[in-house]
Amino acid sequence: MIRNAKLSDKHQVLKFCQNTFSWGDYVEHVWDFWLAEDFLFVYEKESPIGICHAFFSKNQVWIEGIRVDPNFRKQKIASDLVKHVESIGRKDNVPFSFMLIDTENHISLSMAKSLEYEIFQTWNFYSLEPEKNSNFNIFFANSLNEQICTHYVKSWRWLPLDTSIISEFSKQNKIIQSKIDDKTSTAILSDSEHFEKTLIVTLFSGSEKTTLQILLFLQNHAMENNYSRIQILTKEKLPNLELLEHKLSFHLLRKKLD
Repeated sequence: MIRNAKLSDKHQVLKFCQNTFSWGDYVEHVWDFWLAEDFLFVYEKESPIGICHAFFSKNQVWIEGIRVDPNFRKQKIASDLVKHVESIGRKDNVPFSFMLIDTENHISLSMAKSLEYEIFQTWNFYSLEPEKNSNFNIFFANSLNEQICTHYVKSWRWLPLDTSIISEFSKQNKIIQSKIDDKTSTAILSDSEHFEKTLIVTLFSGSEKTTLQILLFLQNHAMENNYSRIQILTKEKLPNLELLEHKLSFHLLRKKLD
């Protein structure tokens, strides 16, 4: 029932990936990327009725894009897709499986709980508009507190940070910090691989003052580099500022693959 996706599956799959969220769905925009990356799976009953994509990185598998045709809900199809990915991870001795679920998506959270996933962290998604300004105080950093900064977001995948990745980000000036009154905020910058002109920022907020400095820099940086969107992912609830718009909150769920 579960097989690798084919190019010819796209049309049928997109039929049930239209109104997943209140604003629609993003599968049509990432399908070709996922197919090229491999580990895109289809659940089939005469035709595709469910999908799931997996992305393997150091010490973890990231599970994303779980979709089931509404006509076939409550048949544990999503659970079977997740278990299929987990089985591959176990064969490759991958220690952890991760997924991201909206805090209000109680059905998916219940499914994850039934599969023994636990809430590892809770993250918030904010949008920020590019804007020209110059009154900010930041510096480019060459190290991070890995106990605080365990993961960074790359194209909406929470990937583990290690010394080599931090060193590479530092060389590229992708790590910025602001320090005021012994409080430090840190941001890691990355380009979306799936959407043009989109800056994705992993933010670790240490105080309101330092966070504001980073936000002002991000606005200016986006303006100077022709980004049209700034997406900020952070574990903290950020200050209620006019320049920020809170979009959603998510649970980052983790399971140990024994």
